[in-house]
Amino acid sequence: MNQPMNQSLAMANRAEAERSFIARTFMWMTLGLLTTAVVAFVVASSPTLIKIIYTNPMLTFGLLIGQVILVLVLSAGINKLAPMVATLIFFAYAALTGLTFSSIFIAYDFGSIASTFVVTAGMFGILTIMGMGTKRDLTGIGTLAFIGLIGVLLMSLVNMFLRSDTLYWLISILGVIIFVVLIARDAQRLKKMATEVTPDSEQAQRASIMGALVLYLDFINLFLFLLRLLGGRR
Repeated sequence: MNQPMNQSLAMANRAEAERSFIARTFMWMTLGLLTTAVVAFVVASSPTLIKIIYTNPMLTFGLLIGQVILVLVLSAGINKLAPMVATLIFFAYAALTGLTFSSIFIAYDFGSIASTFVVTAGMFGILTIMGMGTKRDLTGIGTLAFIGLIGVLLMSLVNMFLRSDTLYWLISILGVIIFVVLIARDAQRLKKMATEVTPDSEQAQRASIMGALVLYLDFINLFLFLLRLLGGRR
């Protein structure tokens, strides 16, 4: 009699630990997005900061390189970093992204930024639920989407010289489609990750930060591609 009860209790505890892991991951992602938004708004509201950042190409380039370095450090060293260090790196990346994102407040009107954010949040929530709920393995289609992302990046580089409006819109539409797939795939991976980590361990804390970074990048990129399609330029 006690054994089935103990098994049921263990399963309930495990399910609660998995829900806690997923909730913590989304909390970190949300705080990262909030950090980016606050930094971007503060910088965009200061003509002095805008002048410092955007009249100095070397500084702008340095910020972009800094973002890449932080992502690489966090991704490559996640299994060795202390959870607190991993968390600080994540928020440092979110803050640097906010510095470079301040340009969207200059290029687009605030209303279109806000409405696009709401659309992005809605799509992200629906896709996350779908990704976690489906029983179909999304690994294969996620790999194809990642390959497509490389193609989009190459087309973006080419269009820097061509300046083709047609290619611009094609890139934007493909970008939205690609990140729709990646969000669902990464949500499914997060759910699987929740079943593999030991609850309340340092491993779980580090995995939560890494999962938050992946979802943060998915959200940010979906938002940017949607903004290219929906945003009203100043």
